[in-house]
Amino acid sequence: MNTGLDFWTIFSLLFLVTAIPVAVMIILEKRSPYKTVAWILVLILIPILGLFFYLIFGQEYRKRKLYSRKGVKSLGEFRKLSSKQLRKIDQTHFSFNGKRLKNENIIRLLLNNSNALLTTGNQLKILNNGNETFQAIFQAIKNAKHHVHLEYYIFSDDKIGNQLKNLLIEKSLERVEIRIIIDDDGSWGLRKKFISELQENGIEIYSFMEVRFPRLTARVNFRNHRKILIVDGEIGFTGGINIADRYIEGIKGIGRWRDTHLQIEGDAVACLQVVFAADWYFVINENLAGRKYFPALTEKDGVPVQISAGGPDSDWENIGQAFFAAITSAKNKVYIVTPYLMPPLNIISALKIAALSSVDVRILIPEKSDAIIPKWSSFSYVEEFLEAGIKIYFYQPGFIHSKYLIVDDLFSSIGTTNFDFRSLETNFEVNAFIYHEHFTRTLEKHFIADLQNSSEIKLVEWKKRPWHYKLRESMAHIVSPLL
Repeated sequence: MNTGLDFWTIFSLLFLVTAIPVAVMIILEKRSPYKTVAWILVLILIPILGLFFYLIFGQEYRKRKLYSRKGVKSLGEFRKLSSKQLRKIDQTHFSFNGKRLKNENIIRLLLNNSNALLTTGNQLKILNNGNETFQAIFQAIKNAKHHVHLEYYIFSDDKIGNQLKNLLIEKSLERVEIRIIIDDDGSWGLRKKFISELQENGIEIYSFMEVRFPRLTARVNFRNHRKILIVDGEIGFTGGINIADRYIEGIKGIGRWRDTHLQIEGDAVACLQVVFAADWYFVINENLAGRKYFPALTEKDGVPVQISAGGPDSDWENIGQAFFAAITSAKNKVYIVTPYLMPPLNIISALKIAALSSVDVRILIPEKSDAIIPKWSSFSYVEEFLEAGIKIYFYQPGFIHSKYLIVDDLFSSIGTTNFDFRSLETNFEVNAFIYHEHFTRTLEKHFIADLQNSSEIKLVEWKKRPWHYKLRESMAHIVSPLL
């Protein structure tokens, strides 16, 4: 008995001397009350282990400047341009084809919170699945003359990954510069042989923020979720699609993988290049600058686009702020597609207020998911959204991984950002913000087509679900700010 008492006495002491100081530290950090309470519950409900979870996943590095863009030459040049543009909009407002641009509030916001230059000389193409995306990506790389820059959360050692590897090696042997950044967590399964084969053929490939022990506790939480491809500084790609067979073949037991990617030709590619250049500087301390990487901006007629990169490299949660501003300014409609629906409180409030103001708010999420706890957590938000008049749809044929937002008839955003805490507050992300009526209507057609393959959830029926479904979703809801 004494041994048992000694064990529980020691365990209780350890709990007191660890949980209480850490709980006080979390409170002093002045995060959102929602996230603060969630972490304190973890400390209480999972004694001792909760402390390690916090040290690994709970550190807030935005204020500590874990990641600095200081020293990135191209970024300094674009900051000057964005400051000049901000002064111009303050004096004369922006016009496009003789018409004043709407959504000036979002344009100003992104200029202020992330130096996101508004470019007009762009042609955009929506790539509606993996087949379309990889076909376009491979064709662009085949035509490369000077450089190919790739940055992906997942780069898999599978059929499509090896096809891309072989093409990149072929272009490298043609003296095209190839640079690759992969996330060390997302691309964990990439074999050393795969990487060494690229390196032996003159290709530079680096991991972003390695998670090997002992740096695990400091860096595992902030992942580079960006998907960027740039060819010769003239054509660029971003969106939801990584390099993996699942985007073509789907997932066993779930079905086909539905995703959306964006092809950009024009001035906005230089803004994507700035994001890549900043990340490249971070991983190997090398500046990419000059006209060979950044062709002169044309300012031609075309689709107006701002590229904004969010994450610990930003002083503000800029993408989330832009989403909030867009939703709160909506007059007619807000359409959202996201694989994970775990939004922060400000986004929840914005969506509810819009719906209660008779704005047509529709959210499309997958019924089947590649991650079970995020799925349950996403479902935990459904009832309160339905009660506010928001329409919720479950995608049926497989897993929808698209990430885009449509507001009214002129504004849309496509990128890598999910409507969840992790994307909006923690991960490195990138989104294109687009101010163009024809493009927005085209994207809306894709949205309506996806709704045809979805089922609308009704509040009365949703409330009739078994109690154990509600229990597991409620439990997942508690930890949603931590996922």
